[in-house]
Amino acid sequence: MALFITLAASGIALMLKAAVGVGAFDAATQSLSLVTGIKIGTIAMILNLSFVAGQWIILKKDFGFRHMLQIPLSILLGTMVNFFYYDFFGTLAVESYILSLIMYVVALVLVSFSTGIVMAIDLVTFPIESLCMSLAEIIPFKFGTLRQLFDVLSVVLSVVLTLIYGLAPSIREGTVIGMLIFGPLMGFFINKAQPILKKSGIVEKVRA
Repeated sequence: MALFITLAASGIALMLKAAVGVGAFDAATQSLSLVTGIKIGTIAMILNLSFVAGQWIILKKDFGFRHMLQIPLSILLGTMVNFFYYDFFGTLAVESYILSLIMYVVALVLVSFSTGIVMAIDLVTFPIESLCMSLAEIIPFKFGTLRQLFDVLSVVLSVVLTLIYGLAPSIREGTVIGMLIFGPLMGFFINKAQPILKKSGIVEKVRA
């Protein structure tokens, strides 16, 4: 799982380097990073750990080991995003728009593949999804609605910061491409990975 979290982080870094727009959460972290001067991965780490803290407040005694595993996941993901974005791909600069778009799509496939494998392993859920599931138990909103609301708030935050501080926009055509193909791609990889993981003994059962 740590391997695929690292691969996902490399894909996120490449998407950011492509500079043609990123997903809602990454757009918010990128805008906050530009305003505060704090590294993007560190911003993501802080937000994810705050989501874990929110689950602990909501769930109390039901906050278990699987929830605790989100802490090392958040730290690993944030650390690896920083490493790939600022160090490994630090000098990478693509001046061609077409090449940037191709790089973005390749990175998007890598992120959807890696995230799909992590979801298929089903050992730990990403903090933002877990927080939405926890909130759905105490307020009259479904998980899907809450998850969508988080994306809307992330986009609004990014746009507001962009307008106030004159930042380079993080919401662009890549954001739209990601909205259209990320979910279906991740579902495709999950469906392909689950039988292999079950056969190899990594998971005991396949989700319906």
